[in-house]
Amino acid sequence: MAISFDKALGDMPDKLALYGKRSSLLASNIANADTPGFKARDIDFQTMLAKAGGAQLALKTTHAGHIGGAGSMSANLDPLYRIPVQPSLDGNTVNIQVEQAEFTENAVRYQSTLTFLTGRFRGLKAAIKGE
Repeated sequence: MAISFDKALGDMPDKLALYGKRSSLLASNIANADTPGFKARDIDFQTMLAKAGGAQLALKTTHAGHIGGAGSMSANLDPLYRIPVQPSLDGNTVNIQVEQAEFTENAVRYQSTLTFLTGRFRGLKAAIKGE
């Protein structure tokens, strides 16, 4: 009987990619906290999951040479601008406390998903060995 990694792993690889992209955006926000006119951006992860609805999202192709396929949650990723609670006079919308809290929460979610995924691989390995 063949093992389907797509079925066994579910949407966890997509979640990891999404968490990784969000970490990059949040780190960029933190790095530009003092940059005049910088607009903080973030991913609405809950909306991305709701759009997926448990199914895979279609890939967007913008060029005839691009490869189409089943796609993933991270394929249709559109970062949004964060609405500032109290914008600064120089136009910067980064609130360092909010960004650090979001970054920490995202890191914890990434790590917990990675730990769960590791457990799935251990289970698959045990099934292959017949343990």
